[in-house]
Amino acid sequence: MCNLYRMTKGTAEVAKLFEVEAAAGLNVAAELYPGYPGLVVAEGQVRAMTWGFPLSLKGKQGQKLKPKPVTNAREDKLTTPFWRDSFVQRRCLVPVSHWAEAEGEKGRMTRTWYGLPGEDLFAVAGLWRQSEEWGEVYTLVMVDGHPQMAEVHDRMPLILSRAAQKYWLEGTPEDALALCA
Repeated sequence: MCNLYRMTKGTAEVAKLFEVEAAAGLNVAAELYPGYPGLVVAEGQVRAMTWGFPLSLKGKQGQKLKPKPVTNAREDKLTTPFWRDSFVQRRCLVPVSHWAEAEGEKGRMTRTWYGLPGEDLFAVAGLWRQSEEWGEVYTLVMVDGHPQMAEVHDRMPLILSRAAQKYWLEGTPEDALALCA
């Protein structure tokens, strides 16, 4: 699963490409890791949110542990209780330049970067919500991997064309699920 991606364009470039406003003072890294802020296009503007929905965990004695960021939502789980409210009410776009997958044998894995040929920036389907733990958070939506990626991973981010972005953001949940095929 994708737990690292790059977004190498500035906030103004992202806002211009997605034809939205940019919130002031956004500061995010070029390489995005779970639990850190990334840029998200939601509600007509580019905003910074923390990557990963917090999942509350308990220790062996029932003590509350630090939440774990859930960074990926599988398309076949979007209507389950953990994701449903965000999927129905708060879909977003996540600007991405490349995403990374671990490749190779265990103990000797390397990072391989994937992207779209000829594209410096593209949109990945996402969900967002407000959390008590980290404020606004987002996750990437994952679908079955392209056949060219089969040897590396069976899942990949749902990449949205310009035309599909509107359906993802404004369409019904059924419209959005249809884009996951």
